[in-house]
Amino acid sequence: MILDPIKNAFKIPDLRKKIFFTIFIILLFEIGSVITVPFMNKATLESLFSLSSETTLANSMFGYLNMLSGGSLEKASLLAMSVSPYINASIIIQLLTYAIPALERLQKEGEEGRKKINMITRYVTIVLGIIEAIGYFFILDNYGALETGDYNKFFVATVIVASFTAGSAIVMWMGELINQKGIGNGISIILFISIVTRFPTFVVQVFQAAEQRLAWGIVILVIFILMIVAIVAMNDGERRIPVQYAKKVVGRKMYGGQSTFLPLKVTMSGVLPIIFASAFVSMPSLIASFFPNSGFATWLNQNFGYTSWAYALVYFILIIAFNFFYVSVQYNPVEMANNIQKNGGFVFGLRPGAPTADYIKRVLNKITIVGAICLAMIAIIPIFYQMWTGIQVALGGTSIIIVVGVILETMKSLESQMLMRHYKGFLD
Repeated sequence: MILDPIKNAFKIPDLRKKIFFTIFIILLFEIGSVITVPFMNKATLESLFSLSSETTLANSMFGYLNMLSGGSLEKASLLAMSVSPYINASIIIQLLTYAIPALERLQKEGEEGRKKINMITRYVTIVLGIIEAIGYFFILDNYGALETGDYNKFFVATVIVASFTAGSAIVMWMGELINQKGIGNGISIILFISIVTRFPTFVVQVFQAAEQRLAWGIVILVIFILMIVAIVAMNDGERRIPVQYAKKVVGRKMYGGQSTFLPLKVTMSGVLPIIFASAFVSMPSLIASFFPNSGFATWLNQNFGYTSWAYALVYFILIIAFNFFYVSVQYNPVEMANNIQKNGGFVFGLRPGAPTADYIKRVLNKITIVGAICLAMIAIIPIFYQMWTGIQVALGGTSIIIVVGVILETMKSLESQMLMRHYKGFLD
């Protein structure tokens, strides 16, 4: 039966405790998502984040952050910044490890080095949380979404920025607790829950589209299903380079001689290129939000808004560009070829060294362009759908990629833990 693997998971005492602990942290996160920060006008905030509003924040970077927080940003809740400061800090530190020798040495020091890098990431998260909170405060002040009353504006700003920053630290702490005592990657789980909370809105939009025109509702469902299938296929897709290891005799025993392969995944960069591209492509609308009710802001929103051709084209190009950038930073064909050679291996039909490195580089370029185009297509399809139909879509391509990726990752985590205890696989 379909539910048998889940039943088997709950039969394992320590695994059952981890699942319940993860659920407990999720409930705490949901509670924090409804605690409103002081001095906020909820009605004004909801109108600012509405896609039908003329002066909208929905198409800016704050609209993207609102999606990542599950709508907490438009509610101005304590956990409104959600995981975005931590994700941005992790990406920055990850990239800097390849640019700063000191961080690169820490990364190679094993567990102690990773602990130090994690500590640095926490500090950077707090700094980014303060910066995002300050920017959000000034935008809210420009749009009149604050209710300061008789209080000094500096005091109001301090309370709001401190509240949002504290919320970022709390979310980071919750994610680390899930990593230590729960199931799966903590930050990914929280991000997954934030996006899934918008699913009821998506269902309502499907019914509204069906009421306007039945075909549009069917099209939304078909696109949604096809995107999930494509994401699953991409997540499992990989190019395997066959590697043969030479035989060697040590004493009376023979070692090596086996055939294996070097797996190169189609989506090696995951959702990171989309996160980077979303931040960059929303900059014009973010700039416009600093100049409300101006002709310049209107021009930016009309020409570079979420439903403009310029937005879709630049978004598509940036996803591909960042995909290549991330792969080039993360994967070094020369180092991969040298590792194969040091272990006594070789790729069939190729000499070790430079020829092998050139071959790996060509394969990387081919699968990277395929994965990048697929990611870009999935990301922009909801944009074109909204452009053509005028129907709002709560779950975009980025959201679906994150949700499906986290589900697959968590299922594999349960699978591995149950296999260690000789239970039937979760994915069977």
